[in-house]
Amino acid sequence: MEILKDIVIVIISIAVISKGAIMLVDSAVRIAKKLGISELVIGLTVVTLGTSAPEFAVTILSSLRGISNISVGNIVGSNIFNLGFILGGTAIIRSLTTSKKVVFRDGGFLLAGTLMLTFFLWDLTLNRGEGIILVILLCAYLGYLFWKKEPVELEESTEKYKWYDPVLLIISLVMVVGSSHFLVDSATTLAKIMGISDWVIGATIVAAGTSAPELAISIVAALRGKYGISVGNLIGSDIFNMYGVLGIATIMRELPVDIGARSNLIMLVLMVIIALFFMRTGWRISKREGLILVLIGLSRWIYSFWIV
Repeated sequence: MEILKDIVIVIISIAVISKGAIMLVDSAVRIAKKLGISELVIGLTVVTLGTSAPEFAVTILSSLRGISNISVGNIVGSNIFNLGFILGGTAIIRSLTTSKKVVFRDGGFLLAGTLMLTFFLWDLTLNRGEGIILVILLCAYLGYLFWKKEPVELEESTEKYKWYDPVLLIISLVMVVGSSHFLVDSATTLAKIMGISDWVIGATIVAAGTSAPELAISIVAALRGKYGISVGNLIGSDIFNMYGVLGIATIMRELPVDIGARSNLIMLVLMVIIALFFMRTGWRISKREGLILVLIGLSRWIYSFWIV
C-alpha cells in the first residue's frame, strides 16, 4: 500500500506541476504585455522561466535537502527527455523546420554547456565555483540576445489581461513549488522501496514530470504550425535548466552525484549532437529523425532501469 500511495502522489504532483506551470506562463505573459514589456523580453524571461519553473523548484528543493542525485539527475534527465521524447515526438506529429540561428547560436551554446557540465561532473561533484561559471555564462548569453535585439517567436494569445491574473500567478507558483515538494518526497521514497538509486529516479520519473509543460507547449505549437516555438522552446529550456537552474542550485550547495551520472552525461552529449545534426540536415527535423530521437530516449530509460 505504501508504494501505491507514493505512485499516486507522484502522478498527481506531476499533473498539478504541469497545470501550474502552464497557468504561470499564461498569466505572466498577459501581465507583461499589460505592462508594455516587449515580446523579446517576455520570451527570454517570462516564458523561459515559466517553462523551467518545475525543474527549478524540484532542483532547488532537492539541493537544499541534500538529495543532490535528484537535483542534478532531474536537469540531466529533463534535457535528454526534452530532446528525445518531446522534440522527437513533436517531429513525428509534424516535421519541424529549424534555422541557422537556432542550430549554430542556441544549439552551439547548449552543446558547449553540455560538454562543460560533463567535464565539471566527471569527478562526481559539482562545486560552487563551477556553478558560478554556469550562471555567468547564462547572463552573458542573455545579455548578448538583449544587445542584438533578437526576435523571439511567441505563441499568439487571443486572451487579454484579466484583473485576477496576478492572483493566478501566485496560485500557479504555489502549485508548482508545493507539488514539487510532494514529488521529491514520494520519488525518494519510491527509490528506496524499489531499490533504485535516487539518480535513476531523478533522471527518469522526476525529469519526465518536470518536462510536462515543455511537452504541452511544443505539441500545441507544432500543431498550429509554430515550428520555431516548438524547437526554440526546448533548446531554450535546456539552456536555462543547465546554466541557470543547476548553476544556482550549485552555488547554494555543492552537489555530489553517483557514478551513474557519467553514462547519462555521455548520453546527453550524444543526444545534443544528434539533435543538432538532424536540425542542420535540410534545416528541418523529419518524422523519421523524430522517431530516431524517441528511440534513443527510450533506450536510455531501459538502460537506466534494467542495466544500471
